Amino acid sequence: MWLYVVALLLGLFLLRRWHRERQTVPRLSEKHLVGLVEVTLSLLPLLRRARGRVVNVASVMGRMSFFGGGYCPSKYGVEAFSDSLRLEMRNFGVKVCVIEPGYFKTMISNVENLEKNFHDSWKKLPEEIKTSYGEGYLRQFVAMLKLLQKTYSSDLSLVTNCMEHALTSLHPRSRYSAGWDAKLLYIPLSYLPSALSDALFAAFYPKSVGKA
Repeated sequence: MWLYVVALLLGLFLLRRWHRERQTVPRLSEKHLVGLVEVTLSLLPLLRRARGRVVNVASVMGRMSFFGGGYCPSKYGVEAFSDSLRLEMRNFGVKVCVIEPGYFKTMISNVENLEKNFHDSWKKLPEEIKTSYGEGYLRQFVAMLKLLQKTYSSDLSLVTNCMEHALTSLHPRSRYSAGWDAKLLYIPLSYLPSALSDALFAAFYPKSVGKA
């Protein structure tokens, strides 16, 4: 066994505090991070012996976090684990790569499905949280997603081409950016000072009522 791919692509958007974080964060971490780490570590003896490769598919949300829930933290974890593993495996001849896709048109990123989930979640929220955010927050968030959906790419070969290069190239890259938005928007933004990137995202972010 000389190659190993962990494909963890984009998942559901989660609104800050909306889905009970004590439940969603562990569940998403187990799905996107803990499982990835456990499978990788279990295969490390074979990878070291064969001087193989690890290709982890993270997300641009592992570089820029602008919504709540457990998804972004789990993707940051994939990035951190891959970076430390790459250094550790260097002397064994094992190459570790990370693929960071932008937004793509998939069933998971379908706005109609997300909108239904958001409305269902809103109905289950305590009145305190509904009052703090206001119903306008939900409408703005859905409107933002619909606007964002227009920029989604439907060409998934942009991701699979990165996978192919990472697995078969003599000199694979440490990181691959898949999609125009990853290359031209999210990755460049990740290098900006936090104050500037926050200001840019805040211009488009839904506005909550702000009541404690």
